Amino acid sequence: MTALTLRGVTVRYGAKVVVSDVDAEVPPGSWLAIIGPNGAGKSSLLKSIVGVVDHAGEILLDGTPAAALGSRARARAIAYSPQTPQLPDRLTVTDYVLLGRTPHLAPLARERRSDLEIVEQVLDRLDLSALAGRVLHTLSGGERQRTVLGRVLAQQAGLLLLDEPTTGLDIGHAQALLDLVDRLRTEEGATVVSTLHDLTLSAQYADRLLLLDGGAVVAAGTPEQVLTRPIIERHYAAAVEVLTTDHGNLVVTPTRKNP
Repeated sequence: MTALTLRGVTVRYGAKVVVSDVDAEVPPGSWLAIIGPNGAGKSSLLKSIVGVVDHAGEILLDGTPAAALGSRARARAIAYSPQTPQLPDRLTVTDYVLLGRTPHLAPLARERRSDLEIVEQVLDRLDLSALAGRVLHTLSGGERQRTVLGRVLAQQAGLLLLDEPTTGLDIGHAQALLDLVDRLRTEEGATVVSTLHDLTLSAQYADRLLLLDGGAVVAAGTPEQVLTRPIIERHYAAAVEVLTTDHGNLVVTPTRKNP
């Protein structure tokens, strides 16, 4: 059984098709990175999975049609981090991370001690305990990104949807955040679907890649199969070199076109 199955998923905004007939299967505990040039439909595809935009086609979560799940059941199954999350300025880090427990609470119910313990564990894991009482607008970019990930982790969903989780982060903080996500995947069996602009990070963290261009899948497979120089140059209109380090890591680097 797959954790996530997409069959002919299509998204339209009015008359415009932004995602066209996407098929994909994501095994439990794996990491799928959705890549592609700007405007390729990556974020819209994630939004269709989480259920915030209408779509045609079929989306299955652990073999169950997502359309058959209520909003609370879907929220318990999927934790979603949008590309530009809304962070209420007056909330503290603890209060914001605690929002991840909402799908597990009865309507109008207050959080339980067990919910607070889960939040404390998440803050500790993300090195946020010292910031627990800080209000969100006082955080740095990296601290905000970790806080957003904290809300996602507190949700304790089996499927993590992360839309450009490294946006605004320097290379060290980006690596640290993706390393943490990867540990969750390997140690706790979480399934990850992310969008990433950085092709090198995509190659080094994801098991499989799905390359979108113009809303359609134009390449799918392992990083080595997808991130070839001809494919990248064709769909990104960029001059690149694709290298392999001494440790076997794939690296995509831009190279200046000849004047």
